[in-house]
Amino acid sequence: MPDHCPLDRFHPLVRRWFESRLGQPTSIQRRAWPLIAGRSHVLITAPTGSGKTLAAFLWALDQLIGRLVDTGATRILYVSPLKALNNDVRRNLIRPLGEIRRLFDKNGTPFPEIRVGVRSGDTPASERRQMVRRPPEILITTPESLHLLAASKGGRSVLRDLRTVILDEIHSVAGGKRGTLLMTAVERLVPLSGEFQRIILSATVNPARTVAALAGGYTIDGDPADPRYRPRPGAICRSSQRRDTVVRVRIPDAVMAADPDRSIWDDLALILKNCIAAHRATLIFTDSRKMCERLTFMINSGQPQPLAYAHHGSLSRELRLDVERRLKKGELKAIVATATLELGIDIGALDHVILVKSPASISSAVQRIGRSGHAVGQTRLASVYPTHAVDALTAAVLAEAVMEEDIEPLRPVQCPLDVLAQVVVAMAGSQVWRVDDLFNAVRTAYPFRHLARRLFDLVIEMLAGRYAGTRIPALGPKIAFDRMDNTISARKGALLTLYASGGVIPDRGYFNLRRQETGAQIGELDEEFVWEARKGQVFTLGTQNWRIERITHGDVLVSPAGTEASAAPFWR
Repeated sequence: MPDHCPLDRFHPLVRRWFESRLGQPTSIQRRAWPLIAGRSHVLITAPTGSGKTLAAFLWALDQLIGRLVDTGATRILYVSPLKALNNDVRRNLIRPLGEIRRLFDKNGTPFPEIRVGVRSGDTPASERRQMVRRPPEILITTPESLHLLAASKGGRSVLRDLRTVILDEIHSVAGGKRGTLLMTAVERLVPLSGEFQRIILSATVNPARTVAALAGGYTIDGDPADPRYRPRPGAICRSSQRRDTVVRVRIPDAVMAADPDRSIWDDLALILKNCIAAHRATLIFTDSRKMCERLTFMINSGQPQPLAYAHHGSLSRELRLDVERRLKKGELKAIVATATLELGIDIGALDHVILVKSPASISSAVQRIGRSGHAVGQTRLASVYPTHAVDALTAAVLAEAVMEEDIEPLRPVQCPLDVLAQVVVAMAGSQVWRVDDLFNAVRTAYPFRHLARRLFDLVIEMLAGRYAGTRIPALGPKIAFDRMDNTISARKGALLTLYASGGVIPDRGYFNLRRQETGAQIGELDEEFVWEARKGQVFTLGTQNWRIERITHGDVLVSPAGTEASAAPFWR
């Protein structure tokens, strides 16, 4: 694809839609499309708002639209670490598909049926059954849901015809066990679907070669008794576009004064109110849900209408979506958020991002600051407000690192045996395996490439019930190990245990917060806060005061309270 005419290989009507709707391709699109069209595995790293998601999708969509790839089966699999981002990507696919369809209809050109489905823990059972009967051409999911889909008969039937797998926001999982779970699930798709193209997306990643190797995995050559592992070749595609970024460190007077009797929060609330008034739309990041609620409450104190709305993981999905929708429509001036809005959810045009306290990592800061000036060519504007003297030094170093894009190196987890145990049960649930073949298959995933056979065998022994005589019920046998044939298979009920507790996100032990009169869920409360709470207590959550009416074994029932000042709950 020549650089001077990067849309030449697309269907003429797809090209017309792109040029009329978006103009000329961005730098990253010009660089990525030739590699994607050549079926290379590609790591695309580019700033937020540079068009990399469309760069990943458009070629695969063009193949479906031009009928070069048959519809009627799932051809494109998109995986991101955040359910809210998945819903956003679905909306952002349906809209251009509708626009292209109308252009085809206007020109009398047949347009194939291309359906987009989302599969996550929130997907109703009826929609899951419908997906098995009629798999969508594009399936959007999370690492945990993909892990379970690859273990179930229905899920495997959906995933057997893949052409393209897109792994988004890879930096947010690559350094942890979620990344291990994701990449083992991807490797389990290869025997099922055959080799497919891998497109990996990230705004912030270092070192790129390590992440590309993690996503690429290995193929096996030679005799199964003495296999040779070869890394899949892949390309790294970096954007030549540099986003203009302005990061200002502003130290509140209370921090400069170093007076222990002077509260920083009153000063900070006044500063934030003035910042919100001076900008069109502001996103304020905090490092905890409690701080998020506290700042939201203080910003809104004394205002006739709320200036800011809270957004964090303990608010219900419906409330978070409403806040995102209202900001995008221009109905809100500000959101105070935790990391829930750190990734690429589309919340419209923001002209200012504020970081209250320095984030834990430079990559996190880059992601957060990248939410401002999200459109191509816009300047990213951010202010960092330290909350104490040491934080002021941290903020100064952080600001310089963000401006220089000097991101700390990422180190994938190596051979986590708790994840290995889940993977073994999942794989044994789909077929009977020779133990040697299973060991070879597991090692095709990058995190397990150096897995020692002794450790693998010990995990097999544990899953077969070696420690079943202990008083720990979870160590009961999950697999049947036939030592004569050296084969394993899942025991009855093993997959149900996997579905109930699969994944590496810990159970947080939260109580559901519900309205007394309707039972509608408002959010979640930490069990320690609930233990200390009492009937009649008033607290603020999501810009609303609530009075506790009743506490059950798993729910806290509340009713709206008055406007009197009240404390925010806390979460551990």
